[in-house]
Amino acid sequence: MSAIALNSQTFQKQIQSGITLVDFWAAWCGPCQMQLPIIHELANDLTGKATIATVNVDEQAELASQFGIRSIPALLLFQDGKLIETMIGINQRDVLKTKILDLIK
Repeated sequence: MSAIALNSQTFQKQIQSGITLVDFWAAWCGPCQMQLPIIHELANDLTGKATIATVNVDEQAELASQFGIRSIPALLLFQDGKLIETMIGINQRDVLKTKILDLIK
C-alpha cells in the first residue's frame, strides 16, 4: 500500500483516529524526493497499524500554512487528531517506524 495523498477536504478526517504520519513535500524539493520512497516503504510496513500520508505543499498551500510548514520535507506525527511531533528534514525509515510503533504500544 502506498501513502495516501491528502488535501484540505480529507486532512482532518484522516488524522482524527489512530496514528497518522503526514509528509509535507514538493516535487521541486531534492530532499523530499529522497524522503518519498521511505514514506511509501513505511506505508507498506505499517499497513493496518498506522496511516502514512503525504501533502504536496504547492497544491495544498493553505494546509502547509495552517501547520506553519516553512521547511520541507516536514513530517508531522498525529495521534487521534493531536499533533505529537514535527520532524524537519530527511528521516530514516527505522527511526520513523520506531516512533510510530512506540505510540501504538
